[in-house]
Amino acid sequence: MAMAGVTKHLAWQGKRLALQLEAFSRCWQVTSARLHTSSLRMEDYRIESDTFGELKVPSDKLYGAQTVRSTMNFAIGGPSERMPLAVVKGMGTLKKAAALVNKEYGLDPKVADAISKAADEVISGQLYEQHFPLVIWQTGSGTQSNMNTNEVISNRAIQLLGGKLGSKSPVHPNDHVNKSQSSNDTFPTAMHIAVAVEINKSLLPALEGLHGAMKKKSKEFENIIKIGRTHTQDAVPLTLGQEFGGYTQQLEFSIARIKDTLPRLYMLAIGGTAVGTGLNTRVGFAEKCAAKISELTGLPFVSAPNKFEALAAHDALVEVSGALNTVAVSIMKIANDIRFLASGPRCGLGELSLPENEPGSSIMPGKVNPTQCEAITMVAAQVMGNHVAVSVGGSNGHFELNVFKPMIVANVLRSVQLLADSSRMFTTNCVQGIVANEERIAKILHESLMLVTALNPHIGYDKAAKIAKTAHKEGTTLKEAALKLGYLTEEQFRDWVKPEDMLGPK
Repeated sequence: MAMAGVTKHLAWQGKRLALQLEAFSRCWQVTSARLHTSSLRMEDYRIESDTFGELKVPSDKLYGAQTVRSTMNFAIGGPSERMPLAVVKGMGTLKKAAALVNKEYGLDPKVADAISKAADEVISGQLYEQHFPLVIWQTGSGTQSNMNTNEVISNRAIQLLGGKLGSKSPVHPNDHVNKSQSSNDTFPTAMHIAVAVEINKSLLPALEGLHGAMKKKSKEFENIIKIGRTHTQDAVPLTLGQEFGGYTQQLEFSIARIKDTLPRLYMLAIGGTAVGTGLNTRVGFAEKCAAKISELTGLPFVSAPNKFEALAAHDALVEVSGALNTVAVSIMKIANDIRFLASGPRCGLGELSLPENEPGSSIMPGKVNPTQCEAITMVAAQVMGNHVAVSVGGSNGHFELNVFKPMIVANVLRSVQLLADSSRMFTTNCVQGIVANEERIAKILHESLMLVTALNPHIGYDKAAKIAKTAHKEGTTLKEAALKLGYLTEEQFRDWVKPEDMLGPK
């Protein structure tokens, strides 16, 4: 019995030892894997430093320590909140211009040319996805994004010259790429470049396309007489062409308003450096840089006449945003009118038919909705909201520096892009395909009581009002009510109540 117990105990101890050995083996495998992974990770990073100390930088990235530190300190919002590509391209344009001008002032031509070539890759956008990770929500001067650009261009220039990545030699991010510059004048310069380029490249062509399509419809509908509406109630007649002519004029004014903001947008802060005095620049640097940027972009950029204003305030961008806000207001009105005029198809106004682009309901078969109108009115609402943010940001320029710069430019650029894209879609997928339902328009026109207005000059306002109220109360036509009241003859009614004669002054 005792021997059996000892045997059982020894067996249990042996099993326990085996389990411990197995656990130890697993632990060693995990530890070995971790050690191996650690060594691989060390190989995946290089060590760079800023004035706060050393940091690990991914070995395949062109940015440096200050960019890494910003990703640590401002992990806000994720990839959707990244600094817009247009701003990064604007920074690249500025850095290229500054390098070429600095070469005139004595910067080593080899260094200047390498910076210029690296900047071209930034301007092209090919480095954006992998090497510009920073978000909008950072320092309000855009310093981290300026340094992100300096580091990327510096390291790419070093590569082009056969140097070691991260060595800051022979091209230093501050001493060479940022020469004669400060974040306080480079970032606002990039803001203006970015917005001006996007307005000219995307927004104005899109609005001009929409204006052209609306003008064509105005001409197409010029002979279709319909009932007007004020306060959403029946009013006197006009033509559908006149109605669309109003929309056309709104869009023409929208384009003009945006163009009116451009002269101030073309004024650049570069050369103001830290507070607007131009410390650490050369005489003529600002003007030469503006001229070079103008040459690179094909837009008439000039040096801002007062650098203190250019750094401390962003009234020019608030003005642009205000014009965009007005465009959004116009588009909201136009798109709402069009979708209401197209309401139906049987139980609404039904004066217009819109292109049928996609199914409108997951439950109601055959339903088609005015989706382009809905999309562009949502865009209009967003632009109005963006303008509120820009207004708050613009009003917070304290002393010598506004520190809402990234938020301001991001919102203005978003408004520009949304208005441009939605205008193109609205033109192609809605306006060009609008059809007037002439039978429905004519039926509603002749049922309207407000045609009675044509009788005012003949029988007076009071009698005309009595005719309209009688017809409405009794459910009769205007002519029937007029004859019943004895105010005029059938021939007089036929001669005086003509919608085609009610379309303008006599």
